[in-house]
Amino acid sequence: MSIVSELQQRWPLPSNPRPIVIIGAGDIVNNAHLPAYRLGDFSVTGIYDIDAERSGKTAAAFAIPNVYTAMENAIAADGVVFDIAVPPDRLLGILEQLPDSSTVLMQKPMGTNIEDARAIRQLCRERKFTAAVNFQLRFSPMMLALRDLVQRDLIGDIVDVEFHLSYREPWELFPFLKKQPRVEMMIASIHYFDWIRSLLGDPEGVYARSIPHPRFPDIETTRTSAILDYGNKTRCCLSLNNTWAFGPKHETTTVRIEGLKGAAMLQLGALINYPAGEPDTLEFISAGGDWTAVSLVGNWFPDAFLGTMSNLQRFAAGEDDELRTGVEDAFRTMALIEACYTSNGSGATPVVDF
Repeated sequence: MSIVSELQQRWPLPSNPRPIVIIGAGDIVNNAHLPAYRLGDFSVTGIYDIDAERSGKTAAAFAIPNVYTAMENAIAADGVVFDIAVPPDRLLGILEQLPDSSTVLMQKPMGTNIEDARAIRQLCRERKFTAAVNFQLRFSPMMLALRDLVQRDLIGDIVDVEFHLSYREPWELFPFLKKQPRVEMMIASIHYFDWIRSLLGDPEGVYARSIPHPRFPDIETTRTSAILDYGNKTRCCLSLNNTWAFGPKHETTTVRIEGLKGAAMLQLGALINYPAGEPDTLEFISAGGDWTAVSLVGNWFPDAFLGTMSNLQRFAAGEDDELRTGVEDAFRTMALIEACYTSNGSGATPVVDF
């Protein structure tokens, strides 16, 4: 059997999955959460949204038996996993209403800033929640397979990581973003920073600049350049442009990983023409070999959402030893993003006449 066919691409499902109650019925729930749970044959028993018409439409589309008209009814469900998919500025207020010892998957990010994240972490500790943040890029088939390649030492020590994204984000699908104080790094691109942490660990520091676009005056920022400082061993940079407006021909959503033994190239196809998307791709080369394409079993959207929920449920049941995106680890991603905003606010070093 070839190494390619052995690579892990899916997180194991829980042996006895708990039913799920979803709080929120926006685009991400309809295009990612619920299609993923359908793939895993998970039971979604109820849904609540402040917009009753929206939750009713979602329930009808996915055969959800209970549409709750009040939050207190939704959180009264017993023996369930709460899947909270709401804007970050509403997350803490909902968590405060959940029963003690709840099992919770919260949509990223973990609040709007580091103060929110600290409050959420403390609440989860005090109320004994089993809680994770939905940083699901880690669980996409391509990233699970890449992690397996790294763990098998086929790439070697990693010396270079680069994100190069220039594509059109459908901002119109997410009207709530107009009211958010932090959008690009905190909401749109936080997955990339989180995934880099999962691969390389915490950086020593960060340099970041995030700016808006004239075509989207109501969105905080839409384009970012960032360098994560891992010392002299590993170069890590991100070039993120979410406003490309000149057609699909030159859209690019690539991730390049270079090691001392090999390299890998990934295409985040799910980002192109969202929500329909294009196929994600992964190719790698190892010492003495040729470039090899990995046949992926699914895409970032929706397949990765099955992984985060599976890991949470398996951890709660004692089947997994590690909660990969638990609140303690997610807090470190929030700290990294906070450092990016600090860097962004400090400005560049002036060029002077030396």
